[in-house]
Amino acid sequence: MIEIHSCRITYVFLKKLFVACFFGMSFSIPVFAEDYGMHNYESSQQKQAQTKKSIMVKGKVVDEQGEPLPGVNIVVAGGTRGVATDLDGSFTIAVLPTDALQVSYLGMEDMTVAIKGRTELIITMRTKPDELDEVTVVAFAKQKKESVIASVSTVKPAELKVPSSNLTTALAGRVAGLIAYQRSGEPGSDDASFFVRGVTSFTYARGPLILIDGVEMSSSDLARLQVDDIASFSIMKDAAATALYGARGANGVILVTTKEGKEGKASISFRYESSLSAPTSKIELADPITYMKLNNEAILTRNPMQAVPYSMEKIEMTQRGANPLIYPANDWNEIMFKNFAVNHRANFNVSGGGKVARYYIAGSFTQDQGVIRSTKNSDNAIDLKKYLLRSNININLTKTTEAVVRLHGAFEDYNGPIVSGNDLYSRVMRSDPVAFPAYYAPDAANAYKEHILFGNTDQANSSICLSTPGVYKEHILFGNTDQGQYINPYADMVKGFKNYSRSTMMAQFEVKQKLDFITKGLNARALFSTNRYAYFVQTREYTPYYYAVSMYDKINDTYVLNCLNPDKGSEWLSYTEGSKQVNATTYFEAAINYDRVFGNHGVSGLLVYNMRNYLSGNAGSLLLSLPHRNMGVSGRFTYNYDSRYFLEGNFGYNGSERFAKNNRWGFFPSIGFGWILTNEPFWLNRTDGWKHAISKLKLKATYGLVGNDQIGKDEDRFFYQSDVNVNDSGRKYIWGQDFGYTVNGVSIKRYANESIGWEISKKMNVGIELGLFDKVEIQADYYTERRSNILMSRADIPATMGLQQTPQANIGKAEGHGFDMSIDLNHSFTKDFWITGRANFTYSKSKYKVYEEPDYSSTPWRSKVGRPISQQWGYVAERLFVDEQDVASSPVQSFGTYMGGDIKYKDINGDDKITEADMVPIGYPTTPEIVYGFGLSTGYKGFDFSFFFQGLGRESFWIDAKKTSPFVDTDDNSSIVSKNALLKVYADDHWSEDNRNVKALWPRLSGTLVENNIQRSTWFMRDGSFLRLKSVELGYKVPDKYTRRAHITNLRIYASGTNLLTFSKFKLWDPEMAGDGMRYPVQRVYNLGIQLSF
Repeated sequence: MIEIHSCRITYVFLKKLFVACFFGMSFSIPVFAEDYGMHNYESSQQKQAQTKKSIMVKGKVVDEQGEPLPGVNIVVAGGTRGVATDLDGSFTIAVLPTDALQVSYLGMEDMTVAIKGRTELIITMRTKPDELDEVTVVAFAKQKKESVIASVSTVKPAELKVPSSNLTTALAGRVAGLIAYQRSGEPGSDDASFFVRGVTSFTYARGPLILIDGVEMSSSDLARLQVDDIASFSIMKDAAATALYGARGANGVILVTTKEGKEGKASISFRYESSLSAPTSKIELADPITYMKLNNEAILTRNPMQAVPYSMEKIEMTQRGANPLIYPANDWNEIMFKNFAVNHRANFNVSGGGKVARYYIAGSFTQDQGVIRSTKNSDNAIDLKKYLLRSNININLTKTTEAVVRLHGAFEDYNGPIVSGNDLYSRVMRSDPVAFPAYYAPDAANAYKEHILFGNTDQANSSICLSTPGVYKEHILFGNTDQGQYINPYADMVKGFKNYSRSTMMAQFEVKQKLDFITKGLNARALFSTNRYAYFVQTREYTPYYYAVSMYDKINDTYVLNCLNPDKGSEWLSYTEGSKQVNATTYFEAAINYDRVFGNHGVSGLLVYNMRNYLSGNAGSLLLSLPHRNMGVSGRFTYNYDSRYFLEGNFGYNGSERFAKNNRWGFFPSIGFGWILTNEPFWLNRTDGWKHAISKLKLKATYGLVGNDQIGKDEDRFFYQSDVNVNDSGRKYIWGQDFGYTVNGVSIKRYANESIGWEISKKMNVGIELGLFDKVEIQADYYTERRSNILMSRADIPATMGLQQTPQANIGKAEGHGFDMSIDLNHSFTKDFWITGRANFTYSKSKYKVYEEPDYSSTPWRSKVGRPISQQWGYVAERLFVDEQDVASSPVQSFGTYMGGDIKYKDINGDDKITEADMVPIGYPTTPEIVYGFGLSTGYKGFDFSFFFQGLGRESFWIDAKKTSPFVDTDDNSSIVSKNALLKVYADDHWSEDNRNVKALWPRLSGTLVENNIQRSTWFMRDGSFLRLKSVELGYKVPDKYTRRAHITNLRIYASGTNLLTFSKFKLWDPEMAGDGMRYPVQRVYNLGIQLSF
């Protein structure tokens, strides 16, 4: 509001009016005059000062960096008279010597400055502290950090900034208590798996509840979240932190809040990154010559009378480099995959506002291009584009009422091969490198063909495809063999392309109301949110024509091609519509909160009601099409005395549609205690060095119950009702004359059980928070968890009961314990030289407590009770058999035919035979029990440098002996024939008649699958632990003196990388991929970026 006391328009007034209009400030300008003559504003003030015996005060307002602040509102305390600072931050005002000035500016802390007779002032304003620096986001609310006694780990969003479009790939090792690992690097399929404090349930839902701005979202939504949009990221681990969420809190909670606007002028930020991504490692295959020689050996070593697949002539001609179309030596990896891909990421956001409205608006774009080669014949290269839009608006409707509107949209457009990148890598591993080329150059008969002649092997009844020689063809002459049923991975890659589109749209409306007119400290709020998700996929492809050489003229080096599938190939694109997914989620939440301090006593209370409704548009069945609903009431009470002693109680009272009325509602309470020793008088009054050394010491303990209704299978809706199919064609009855009458039968998918109810988790946590020298902060927690009522299928149901399905019941129990810790360092040596660091360690171990299984009293090692949840059972491999005599003198192994050079297993129960009774727990669990990370960041003047290491331990995995068995068909599909590649390590280290190494990596070679050698055993068990240089970043901020003229507040250029180094005993492929390395590899990324703010 501009308050004008006179009509005189002076230069000074116009100048101040310009400042006010330009910067949008609210201020009051006193203009005193006795007439309308031409004299300046300052002289008028001087007269007024003389009349009231006041003094003239001149001053300047600057920020913490010494930069002038124009448009600052300066008002005499207790009145409305005031001025605004000029463009250079200067002001002049007439005041009494005893007056005080109230100074305010958007985005800065309000100040009151006493005059004390001074006539010149320099006022330095400080930026308003971020609220999140003072509080911790907890369930349904925020708490002061010192009062939080629940186990909550937080990570600064800046620490999650890695050159990736997938947020989940940055989580491993960054947060104490979070187990995370990534198994694939394919764009769109590279989400990491993560669990809070491990896994203590063996139902389908093991992951944590994910809440973004208070609303439940999927792990895919978390993966697509833009780090620049995140305000806080918290992991809630114990019962005190998660009890309020009841229905899903048993597996922990990930709580993310997005940024909101702050008071101040518009701040514009832009970030752009371009990166190169390449596999962290590549599987080395044996060269084609070795492949053929060892394939022949594999045949002869098992049956010397059998014909070999490759003649000496073929081997020699291939070795000489003769016509590669006749004597192919395919490097499928080189043919199909690039060495690197180029990716792009851009983010833009604007934030600001005034005292009435604040805004945060953001948009981002990412493009991930995979390493699959593109061809001119097909749009098959991976190209994944993601678009994110976000708008968070806060409006103060009144002094006590605030409305918040949040709009968010995430959209994906994908183009790529018909099969996934993971599948293409797998097909390369199942393809013969020497049987046929990827495609042929046309022979004389096909000279005018415009299609690719895909390679294959001749077939007696093959013929010309579609037409006679000389007719134009527009398809590729792909190579193949026999009838064209062998895998040609190149043909599979280029025969078409797939498009999918995925979109998520969310709209939220929240109202916050202060109720101080009822009682001070009382607040209420309500939140309504709705989500819409849609997905569809389309494929366009043709059926390749496959060719093989039927005649080869060695003298003229010419050949004749025959088509292997003349009646099945096509030159036109077919169109197929894939799955479509549409769903809608509606959520409502209302809460009332009370927070008040009475002297040394702090009291707060919270009561929350929430309801969620989920509806699927393509559920697939009547039961699944019904709305999914749950609701609950939750509450919290906290008390603290003198910021020393803390008490907290929580409860969740939740209902689930899945259970009968007698079990539908669950009550889940928790209680916690805390004590800050360093706030005790005996500590505050200390004068020795201990007070300085230990700046904070807090002890805390919690215990409580948390429920889980995500049990059984996802499609299980109402356990208290039977699932009956009254029109089952598989149980039809046929009768009558000529059997002309048919009636479908009745089948049961699930029996009703009204006793099925909540899975219950009892959690205990004790922790310590320790601050050292005001520079180091340590948080450590030890926890236990006892989970009961785990849903299981009943074991040993006799067939004589006549049941069609196995009944289920809440009979399982599991327990876990562990330790997690974080250490944070923050120190500034000078104003230009600083260092920060963070280290996290998580150890989590779980085991079965009660598990319904057969009676294993005679073979106790087969029982799951007392074993880790993801423990694997297998055989103990002693060595390889030396020869046939060794086989004859050893216990009989019940896995088909085997001979010298095959794996010899240990007879555990001493019955002189190897059966399932000899399977014992082997190795560590397949879910890592230890995850850790550590790193440092440092800066000097404009330069900054950071690195972060991440690792895991106590994890075992198994090389897939079936998938890596060389020369054999492992597709288990009569219409597809594969012939596995030969790993170089197998070629270099295998048992042979010339080298009877009983400790060789691979057993005796074979042209067929040897069941004896593919049993899960210690032979192919590997240690999954590794240490990785997860990220490195070097940046430079251009000095302000160079950017200020362009109104640029921040200009930073940086180079970064991820997954740059890996240290592991396992060398065949990236150890994080575990046992299935024949997939799209995890990527190493080199990145350049620029960040610009105005």
